[in-house]
Amino acid sequence: MTTSTALNEMLLEIRAIHGAGDIPLHRPVFVGNERRYLSECIDSNFVSSVGARVTEFEQRIVEFTGCKYAVATVNGTAALHVSLLLAGVKAKDEVLSQAVTFVATCNALAYIGAAPVFIDVDLDTMSMSPKALSDWLETNAIRRGNEVFNKISGKRISACVPMHTFGNPGRIKQIATVCQAWGIPLIEDAAESLGSWVGETHTGNFGLMGTLSFNGNKVITTGGGGMIMTNDSEIALRAKHLTTTAKRPHAYEFFHDEVGYNYRLPNLNAALGCAQMEMLPAMLQVKKQVAKRYELVCKQHGIHFVSAVEGSTSNHWLNAIVLDDLAQRDEFLRRSNEQKIMTRPLWRLMSSLPAFVNCHNDGLSNSRWLEERVINIPSSVPDDTARSLKL
Repeated sequence: MTTSTALNEMLLEIRAIHGAGDIPLHRPVFVGNERRYLSECIDSNFVSSVGARVTEFEQRIVEFTGCKYAVATVNGTAALHVSLLLAGVKAKDEVLSQAVTFVATCNALAYIGAAPVFIDVDLDTMSMSPKALSDWLETNAIRRGNEVFNKISGKRISACVPMHTFGNPGRIKQIATVCQAWGIPLIEDAAESLGSWVGETHTGNFGLMGTLSFNGNKVITTGGGGMIMTNDSEIALRAKHLTTTAKRPHAYEFFHDEVGYNYRLPNLNAALGCAQMEMLPAMLQVKKQVAKRYELVCKQHGIHFVSAVEGSTSNHWLNAIVLDDLAQRDEFLRRSNEQKIMTRPLWRLMSSLPAFVNCHNDGLSNSRWLEERVINIPSSVPDDTARSLKL
């Protein structure tokens, strides 16, 4: 049982790491070439979706993650939306996902007119359970030719979208094996896991596509921004075409050969991303040190600290602790936030939101248990350390 004394020690440790005053959950760090690259971008007059920094940012992601192709988008939701379209998801389809996620995962499905089927997560990763996925398919799915259908709803199951929760990699190899056996396209929602690895492979590389987010609270930020990762050249070309309003390249004519989307990342944002990528390795090292300090104090005081499972490496985007019950969770949230230490609970399960409450699920016993107990604690690069980070 986690005691009140243990939670007091956790609050003291947060202050020791992050200092006095208001402590945010996760804030951006701008200590590199951000201002210089932004100024150069402004001086060039190329601030929108045409500019050299967009291509450079994409290449930096390719080099860092090991994917073959990367296509920059205005945000992670746009990256997911286009990835689903490219995977062949259509209106009235169903897509296997998880209820423990940010709402963007489900919103991207809703834009198409598809619906999620919520599969439970593993308690240790808080990401989709490959066993729960396999069990649900064996019980509820049926093959018809090269396609898979839900025996209950009769709808086609056209993709699977697990998420690497808080940057801790899920059991994505096993999920990929299940999806391959059923012929279901796999799209990794890697929005939170830039800098996370399974063995020697970066997250986002295990399926047909992976997506990243560069929102202001992520490990690195472009203000907004997202990325589609893929190892398929045709998918990469289609992704770039669709996100550039489906305009055929031409010096002066405007011909759009299908419905496209104004989803390309502006050059201004990409300039910020290029500078942030230069700082990423150093920031990941600092975040690892912060996580180790948290893990140590949690071990000393009997608090469960969420860490990456064996064989995987986390980027430690948002550190999380698991408390005894809902009452203790709410009490810690109240006490910490009253002290100007920002903490937050797990997202409301997607299956409880009005837009998705009627979607199929497998019972979600682990998801419900976690919802009542998980708290995110401040995970930024500390101010004093940030000031010392230089290229």
